[in-house]
Amino acid sequence: MFAPIHMHPVALTIAGSDPSGGAGIQADLKTFHQFGVYGEAVITLLTVQNTVSVDRVETMPPDLVIQQIRAVLADIPPLAAKTGALGTRAIVEAVAELAAEFSFPLVVDPVMISKHGAPLIAEDARHAIATRLLPRAALITPNLAEAGALVGSEIRDIDAMRAAARQLCEMGARAALVKGGHLDGDAIDVLYFEGDWSLFHGPRIDTRHTHGTGCTYSAAITAQLARGAPLGEAVAVAKAFITTAIRSNPGLGRGNGPVNHHAAAGLARRV
Repeated sequence: MFAPIHMHPVALTIAGSDPSGGAGIQADLKTFHQFGVYGEAVITLLTVQNTVSVDRVETMPPDLVIQQIRAVLADIPPLAAKTGALGTRAIVEAVAELAAEFSFPLVVDPVMISKHGAPLIAEDARHAIATRLLPRAALITPNLAEAGALVGSEIRDIDAMRAAARQLCEMGARAALVKGGHLDGDAIDVLYFEGDWSLFHGPRIDTRHTHGTGCTYSAAITAQLARGAPLGEAVAVAKAFITTAIRSNPGLGRGNGPVNHHAAAGLARRV
């Protein structure tokens, strides 16, 4: 319904705000810009947070989220979009309803818990993600805890990651990327797409500066999709980017500091 009428790559993020700039819409917009993509942002919630703590979360009224999305689609429709923290079941359902009209791929980053352990989504909203938003997703990008919450089982190894990715696709997602950053050893992510498997390897980097990694990773994938890259290539480029961004982090903040959004992307190893 909302077919893009422009040639310049444009991407949309539908997510929460991080005033410290490391995660949420701020991280997404920085990442879009780094990949030469014009970024648009719909705010779902406001947080009071920094690298040390999250002290307050306030969600937007669902109708305000809807109005923001419709305003964007009516004027500068994106070539790809992503979601981040959505906050409430009503917002999840509203986004899912509008996503049925999208003529572009939607990357769902099912953000549930902040880096500091603060909940960023209501309990009943998790069910809405699984039943309403997941079927709209061209790709879902959960970490181990998020994937486990969505499929209802604990994930502790690569085999369990594969099983979860397959189950997420059976639940409606076109593709699933289960991220293994919290396992021991290399950071290995599992992609399941159209019956095929791909594993993306990255070295484990010993640093506390990993704030916003999930947002940045999914934003990089979204930016690549907006530029017309096939999904496997988009994930490979994004994996290389986030690995470099973590390794070259600027060392900001007294807690879990942000990654380097000025990082250059290289080539990831895909097997």
